[in-house]
Amino acid sequence: MSVQSDVEGRSERPYAGPERFETVIIGGGQAGLSVGYHLAKRGRPFVILEANERIGDSWRKRWDSLRLFTPARYDGLAGWPFPASEWSFPTKDEMADYLEAYAAHFKLPVRTGVRVEGLSRNGERFVVVADGRLFEAENVVVAMANFQRPQRPTFAGELDPGIVQLHSCDYRNPSQLRDGGVLVVGAGNSGAEISREVSRTHPTWLSGRDVGHIPFRIEGLASRLLLAPLAFRFIFHRVLTMNTPIGRRARPKILSNGAPLIRVKPTDLTAAGIERVPRVAGVQDGLPLLEDGRVLEVANVIWCTGFHPGFSWIELPVFGEDGELVHERGVVGDEPGLYFVGLEFLYAMSSVMVHGVGRDAEYIARHIASRVPAGSAVS
Repeated sequence: MSVQSDVEGRSERPYAGPERFETVIIGGGQAGLSVGYHLAKRGRPFVILEANERIGDSWRKRWDSLRLFTPARYDGLAGWPFPASEWSFPTKDEMADYLEAYAAHFKLPVRTGVRVEGLSRNGERFVVVADGRLFEAENVVVAMANFQRPQRPTFAGELDPGIVQLHSCDYRNPSQLRDGGVLVVGAGNSGAEISREVSRTHPTWLSGRDVGHIPFRIEGLASRLLLAPLAFRFIFHRVLTMNTPIGRRARPKILSNGAPLIRVKPTDLTAAGIERVPRVAGVQDGLPLLEDGRVLEVANVIWCTGFHPGFSWIELPVFGEDGELVHERGVVGDEPGLYFVGLEFLYAMSSVMVHGVGRDAEYIARHIASRVPAGSAVS
């Protein structure tokens, strides 16, 4: 779910009287729907607020050729398997349609087109401000990834205005690009996949450090029989968690360096004719300047440079001096009743993955159910 990230930009308007719920879930993607499913199983009242007009739109708005990294057998949420061959890799639109159907199948109370602009507390209740409406709740679950606001270097504005600039969140396909070279900045999974696609029609340079790669083909037979279950179900889900010493050591590196390349391998980039270049250090004469002093004459720049969390609308002291959320497995101890699901490495490396978010959602639903006696809230 996307939200207005600059609270100073709110429009002045009168608010209707508050609606009261036991729990408000902010975000109607896989994290929010998972929390809703587990609350519904426990008979708890809640509402899910989703900024997009349709459930699944956060997937539909990504680039056209995007496919999930995990096979369909790992892409279903609790209670309903993903409706595809278990070793196929769903497209982003198939994932979007699955989430929309999931919400309908379980009759989850999702309100779409509701953009949250503020979260604060008034005594024992939280107050959620959204599009001229107020919601009050004993519990709030922020069910969003921390990839909300596109991040670009400050010098991006100094590039020649004739150069087409797109962030990865705005890129759809090569038809958006001008004739001429393309510089893709950021060599993680998004940068690798997009650069490989645009290299079919444009000379392409890829800037950024080597993030490493998974040393097997996820589509191969060995992956099906052993490596995918080992990686996705065991290493990412059981080993790399906050409960293990290796997981606690790995977490800061994963958060700062990003995940290794999963589908694309360095040999694929070489075979596609993509030239790896050093980091972009600035702009010279309107063109990208590399750390080694080279200036690239390109017609397009695609920024695969990540996102800001975009949580400035949360008006509660829940972030540390480093800007990171202070929590334990998604439970914010200093703000009883406030929870997070869907963040990168919330509890495990799999927390941001479709197959891993359900475990975090069930944990939070159990916590909510144990905190508030049944029937105590207005729904």
